[in-house]
Amino acid sequence: MDELVFLKNDQALTDSLTVAEMFEKRHDTVLRAIENKIKTDSTQNCGRCFFPSRYKDTKGEWRKKYLMNRAGFVFIAMGFTGTKADVWKWKYIHAFDTMEKILTERQTTEWVETRKQGMLVRKDETNVIQKLVEYAKEQGSEHANMLYMTYTKLANKMAGITDRETATNAQLNDLSTMERLITKAVLDGMDEGLHYKEIYKKSKERLETVYGWLPEEVA
Repeated sequence: MDELVFLKNDQALTDSLTVAEMFEKRHDTVLRAIENKIKTDSTQNCGRCFFPSRYKDTKGEWRKKYLMNRAGFVFIAMGFTGTKADVWKWKYIHAFDTMEKILTERQTTEWVETRKQGMLVRKDETNVIQKLVEYAKEQGSEHANMLYMTYTKLANKMAGITDRETATNAQLNDLSTMERLITKAVLDGMDEGLHYKEIYKKSKERLETVYGWLPEEVA
């Protein structure tokens, strides 16, 4: 499942598709509810809560959806009743709270500086992974280019994030630590002449020693 709330244009938003799925509603029902709110809103405030957008369906065709901020979500969700609906309302409230705190933190000098330093660490790691890709190809790997994604997922999952732009300052610091550990483990593994899958295993074990979490194996 994608994140309930995401960042777009420096706003915490969700969308009608996700709301429909989580509250077990037909999407066209949610669309009608939104458009009815917009049409009947004499204050015109709904125009600042709902934003027309679109998505591609399973057939590859473009369909309408709406993005919405916290106020828009509240307007729509207040019409959903029942115990399960209440559970999801609280999950959304928590998700909006979390994302709005991240938005506030992103304005601080500390976050900006940590992000800059993290980019340098990531660049070093990427350069090493590039060497690992060529190393893996020499060992017969047909999917060596996937190693970038594999190691990114490893570090991100350990830090509990899906996107650096929505990470807290503490998570960014943790992520940089993990990427440094990965860089060292990969270099050590290649120096020892290990198989590229064994290098991943060693990298994972090194992170597990520090953070105590075990992700899936490399394919």
